[in-house]
Amino acid sequence: MKRCVAIAWMLLAAASPARAGESAAPDREHAAGALRRAVEFFDGAVSVEGGYLWRYAADLALREGEGKATASQAWAQPPGTPSVGMALLRAYESTGEAYLLEAARKTAHALVKGQLVSGGWHYAIEFDPEKRTRYAYRVDSSEARGQNVSTLDDDTTQAALRCLMLTDKALDFTDAAIHDAAGYGLDRLLAAQYPNGAWPQRFTGPPDPEKYPVKPASYPDAWPRTYEGMYYEGYYTFNDNTISDTIETMFLAVDIYGREDCRDAALRAGDFILLAQMPEPQPGWAQQYNAAMHPAWARKFEPPAITGGESQGVMRTLLYLYRKTGEARFLEPLPRALEYYEKSALPDGRLARFYELRTNTPLYFTRDYQLTYSSDDMPTHYGFITASSLPSIRKDYERLKSISPEELQKSSTAPEPAAPRLTPELAGNAADVIAALDERGAWTEAGDLRYHEPGSAERVIDCQTFIWNVGILAEYLAATER
Repeated sequence: MKRCVAIAWMLLAAASPARAGESAAPDREHAAGALRRAVEFFDGAVSVEGGYLWRYAADLALREGEGKATASQAWAQPPGTPSVGMALLRAYESTGEAYLLEAARKTAHALVKGQLVSGGWHYAIEFDPEKRTRYAYRVDSSEARGQNVSTLDDDTTQAALRCLMLTDKALDFTDAAIHDAAGYGLDRLLAAQYPNGAWPQRFTGPPDPEKYPVKPASYPDAWPRTYEGMYYEGYYTFNDNTISDTIETMFLAVDIYGREDCRDAALRAGDFILLAQMPEPQPGWAQQYNAAMHPAWARKFEPPAITGGESQGVMRTLLYLYRKTGEARFLEPLPRALEYYEKSALPDGRLARFYELRTNTPLYFTRDYQLTYSSDDMPTHYGFITASSLPSIRKDYERLKSISPEELQKSSTAPEPAAPRLTPELAGNAADVIAALDERGAWTEAGDLRYHEPGSAERVIDCQTFIWNVGILAEYLAATER
C-alpha cells in the first residue's frame, strides 16, 4: 500500500495547478494543525456516523449525493464515503498520525453499517433507525427484509470493498467487524459472477447457471429501434467500467489477503472480455450484453451498439491483465480492436459513443430520445461523443507486447518510489490550502448544489475538494518530515 500511496501523492503533485507567485512555505506544525482541524471538522460536523455524501451547503443545511439527501444519509457511491475513507488512509500512510487512522476506521464502520445481506452496497446508506427498516442491512439482521440490491454501477460496491480491505490492512486485521464485512462482501461478489466470467450491473444473489450459457458475442438478426423498457441490471455489463473496477478490486484482495479465488475470478473476467469482443466487421465491445451474448438496450439512451466509450476502458483492462499475469491471450484482441476504432474515428478525431451494429454508422439521440444518425439535437446530460485515447492505448500496447513475462515479473517487484519531494509548487499549494480553511476547519467554495433549486447555496463544501486538499497537506508533511 505504501508504494501505491507514494505514487498517488506524486501524481497529485504533478497534476496540481501551478500558482502564480508561489506562496511562502508554511510552517510544518501549522500545516499539521490545519490538516487535523480539517479532518476533525469533516469527521465531527460533516459526517453521519463516519459516512459522507458528495456536496453540502456551507452551513450544512442542504445535502446531496447523486440526488437530494437527508441528514441521516451517507453515500457509498464515489466520491462519497469510500473515497473519503481511502483519502484518510493515504494521509495516514504519509504522516503516521493516529487520528487519521481512527477517522478512517470510523468511515469503514459506516460502510459496515451500509452493507446489504446480498453482500454489496446501494448508492445511499441510511442511518435513521426507522428508515433503516426499508433496507436489508446485514448488521441489523441476516434475515433483514427490504431493499437488498447491491450495485456495481459507478464503482459503488467495488470502492466500498477496497476501502474496507485497505482499512483492514492498515489496522493489522484487528477490527473484527471490518475484516468480516470485507470477507463477506468478497464472497458474495464471487458468487454473483456469471459462468462466463462477467458481472451484472446489480445483484441480489448468485445467478442460475442454466440461464447463462457460455458463448461468444454475436450480432442479433434484428434489434428494436425504439426503447420498450427492460430489466437490464442483470446483463453482462461494461458500462461505467463495472467489470474493470471489479477486476482491480479482485487483485487488491489477492494482494491483501492472498486470495487465489479472487485472482481466478479476475482471470475469468478477462476470459469474458475475450468472449465479448464482437466478430468482424466491428471487433469492439458493447456496453452490455444479454444472455444470448447480443448487444442489448439498457436505458432509453443506450441502444444495442458497439461503444467507442467503454471499449477504451476495456482495452486498458486487457493491458492491465497482461501486466498482472504476463498471459499473451490478453493482448491478442488489441491489434484488430485498435485498427477498427482508429478507422471509426469521427472527422475531429473523437469517437462516437455508439456505432450501429454491422453498418458502423454513428448513432445519436434527439432531446426527446429518438434514435437518429444526426448529432444536431443531442441531450446534454450524456456523452454521445467521447474523447479518443487510442494513441496512448496503442503506445502502451506496443510497449507491453515487447516485454517478456519474465521482464514483467521483474518490473512488478521494482523498488518503492522515493518519498515525496518538497518543491516550491508543493509548498505554495500547501500554503494556499491552509489559507482557504475557514475558522471551523472547513474548505468552502463558490458554487451551487446540483440537485436543489438554483441559488439554494452560494458556497458549498465538496468531498472532492476535501480529498484533494487533504492529499496536498499530507504530501507536504511527508516531504518536510524531519
